[in-house]
Amino acid sequence: MSKAILGRKLGMTQIFTDEGQVVPVTVVESGNNIVIQNKTVENDGYNAVQLGFGEVKEHRVNKPQKGHFDKAGVKPVKFIREMRLADASEYNVGDTIGVDIFAAGDLVDVTGTSKGKGFAGGIKRHNFARGPMGHGSKSHREPGSTGAMISGPGGRVLKGKKLPGRMGGERVTVQRLTVVRVDADRNLILIKGAIPGPKKSFVVIKNTVKPGKK
Repeated sequence: MSKAILGRKLGMTQIFTDEGQVVPVTVVESGNNIVIQNKTVENDGYNAVQLGFGEVKEHRVNKPQKGHFDKAGVKPVKFIREMRLADASEYNVGDTIGVDIFAAGDLVDVTGTSKGKGFAGGIKRHNFARGPMGHGSKSHREPGSTGAMISGPGGRVLKGKKLPGRMGGERVTVQRLTVVRVDADRNLILIKGAIPGPKKSFVVIKNTVKPGKK
């Protein structure tokens, strides 16, 4: 069964197992995900469920969004994502999904937006090797040759070339993380290890696409 839920990253801490081992975990606040729209093969060509999470003031919602929420008969939410679930027909508009769909020991994939790190050079951004550090060298941390170029009056570097630039702020997915604990009373999911994004950022938790990998 495909499972997915939206949440907000609260930060990292550590807990102890029954054997006394310390486990670093990321705490995600979730629960009360509301189904805003149910897409089917007959109407849309594919099965999917549109989930919403996070409170937002009504005056911060534009008219198209307000109409979308009014049609579903739900309160406005801040974070919306569409999940392609094989059993999407089991969910109806207005249904809520809680953290109890996951249990300790489940393997999940977590998707979020990585921390923005600003402008970075090629060594930090792309793991380039540096040049010689001797006094005669004039290329210590420079990117080096840009390789083939498009010639002519509008000569330029080919697209996709790894160069210094803005680092971070990208969609990142970390796979095969383990759910250590689920606290349904406080709507918390504790996931072993680190997940993308800064504190208070929104994340998507889904059961992993690599369940059988050793």
